[in-house]
Formats: sequence, C-alpha cells, structure tokens
Amino acid sequence: MNLLEARELRYFVAVAEELHFGRAAARPAIARPALSKTIRRVESRLRVQLFDRTSRSVVLTPAGTALLEHGRHALNAMPVAVQNARRAAHDEPLKFVIKPGGDANLLSGILAAYAQHPSARQVDILFSGATDRTDHLHDGRADAALLYAPFDDLTGLAAETLHVEDRVAVLPRAHRLATRDSINLDDLSDEVSPRWPGVPDAGNGPEIAEAAALVALVRIGRVVAVVPRSLITPAPADIVCVPVTDAGPSRIVIARREHDHRDHVTALITAAASLRQQ
Repeated sequence: MNLLEARELRYFVAVAEELHFGRAAARPAIARPALSKTIRRVESRLRVQLFDRTSRSVVLTPAGTALLEHGRHALNAMPVAVQNARRAAHDEPLKFVIKPGGDANLLSGILAAYAQHPSARQVDILFSGATDRTDHLHDGRADAALLYAPFDDLTGLAAETLHVEDRVAVLPRAHRLATRDSINLDDLSDEVSPRWPGVPDAGNGPEIAEAAALVALVRIGRVVAVVPRSLITPAPADIVCVPVTDAGPSRIVIARREHDHRDHVTALITAAASLRQQ
C-alpha cells in the first residue's frame, strides 16, 4: 500500500506553503471540503503530526518540514518523468540547449560524432539566455546542454568537461589597459562591470544578457567585462581581449540530468567526450 498519493502530497504542500487551510484551498485543483480530512488521513497513515494547529495559526512540525522539502522534489520530478516517458515512446528528438555563440566551435563536431551512433536521434538545438540553460535541463525542456563552469550551477547534473580556456578582459581599444600583455583582477577594481541575469553580485553596471550587448557597451566605454575567451573570439573591431592571469580557468561542459541514463542522451555525451580525447 502506498503511504502517500500524489494528490495527497499536493494538498500537503499547498497547506505547508500557505500555512493556512483557506488559502491552500483557493489553489487550483484543491478541493476545500476534502483538504482538512486529507491532511488528517495522511498524518494517521504516516503516524506523525505534520502541523501544529490552533484557532489562530498553522505551523509546520519538524516532520512536516522534512516532508515539505522532499515532497516538493517529488512533485517537481513527476512532470519530468512523464515527459521523458512520452519522449521515449514517440522517439522524440533530443533537445540540446546552448547559448548563442557559446559553443567554442564544438557544436558541429559533437553533432557529427553523435550522428554515427546507433542510438542517435534527430537533434533540436535550443538557444537560451545567459544563465537559464540549467533551468532547461531541470524542468525537462532540454535533454542536454553546453554550460560554462564555474558560472553555471551544476548541482543535480552530470557533466563532462570538453574544453578548458582562460578568461580575458574585454576592453575598448582606447582603454588604458588595452596594450598590456596581461592584467590582474585588481587592475579592474575601479571599472564598471555588467550584471548578468540570475547571477548575484555579478557586477555594478547595466544588466546584460548576451555577448552582442556586451560588445556594444564595451565599444562605447560603458563597461568592461571578464569572460571566457571563446565568448568573444574573434574579437570585434575596436575591442581588445587581454588575459586576466588570476581570474581562473573556465570550462565548457556538456551536461544532462544526473539520473538521466537514456541511451540516446548517453550517446550524445559519449560522442562529445570522444572529441575531447582527440
């Protein structure tokens, strides 16, 4: 016998997030008459108290807090599981998300090597913003992604490093540091740097989502930025890239969800890794 059904878990999470039975019942697909009864039934079946209730408040118990943490993950995983099952059944294309211009010229080689594998499928290329490619993986919109480490969060993902490169300062040609062979981060401490969507404490200047916008602002002297070399290669006219010796390396990785072992996804990762070894 299942200790907890999906509907019951959804009801519990609604109450736990709202800490109010009335507000929880106002959510879509929540039946108010059954809500309190369902929570009592779950507590009885699990033999734990999930909420401390009074006439004026609803508070999670330690058991309720633990169930909320893991229950959210379980509910989030269900749509992905269903989507993956449908893809497997209908032989849907493999969805591969990249940043425009952010493949360091690796993409064509990866696709050519993948096409030779017996498990290969058609590949749909998805283009994303600066920082949301991991979201595409976690929520099932994509099966694999090219990511930049350490900038992209690899938590919950399995990743293979394909390319390691240095980071460079992107400067206008007339900048005081543009003629240097290399610089340090301290040399840029007084400069205005861009902010990237979804990256906390990334800079003190305007928000930038793509390389084209960065180049335009650097060219007119509004910002300078430290980025992986491949994002700005070849350097546009009037733009200079100077190595930043203490910025640390950047890695381009191919990633998938940690527990996604489907044959056609594994084949793509294997194909990409084989190019790294050549």
